[in-house]
Amino acid sequence: MADAPITPKGIQTRKRLIAAARRVMARDGYSQMRMADVAVEAGLSLGALYRYFANKEDLFATLVGDIHQDLYSQSVARDVDFAKDPYNALYASNLGYLTLYSENRDVLKVLMEVMTVDAQFLDIWWNMRQRHIRRFLNAMKRHHGNINLDERLAQRQCEAVVSMVEMSAYAWFAQDKLNSETITIDEAAKIATDIWYDTFFKSGTGEVAVMREASR
Repeated sequence: MADAPITPKGIQTRKRLIAAARRVMARDGYSQMRMADVAVEAGLSLGALYRYFANKEDLFATLVGDIHQDLYSQSVARDVDFAKDPYNALYASNLGYLTLYSENRDVLKVLMEVMTVDAQFLDIWWNMRQRHIRRFLNAMKRHHGNINLDERLAQRQCEAVVSMVEMSAYAWFAQDKLNSETITIDEAAKIATDIWYDTFFKSGTGEVAVMREASR
């Protein structure tokens, strides 16, 4: 993989090439996407394209990496205190993640297909998934250390809920044409948040329901 550009012109050219690759992939599919077609779409020479990306796989890995970083950055509650209002903080995080997922459904759909045959993309997906899991568990320890959590169980529960959110997003948005009804991002975020909240904050006394309704 080529080094990331550092000049303003280089950064803009990189963005231009990635945008062109995305359009070509949407038109032709990943398997039929050719570097020459991306260069033509971007209005640049093939040599210019190869100065930034070694091959098609490198180009797609960069596109996916950028999207995953955006997903990670947007799936954090900046205006809600997780320590004081965990339900709405979780909702803000889910809303950010699902909004970005929906906007990038075309690329993320291809990723799910490609990572089954190319270990490079499986590694990219796995590492991003682990980042989300570690961040949540660290936040729980930092802000809700008074909750008696079995760390091993919490790890597995977090893995399960992360999988639920990701695969629900894939089914609802990446495979939207298969659904008999459309789900809004807000509805999806509320469903995901209820599951997150009930998994990690439910006391079994009915108190959780009162807290959740009060925070809405």
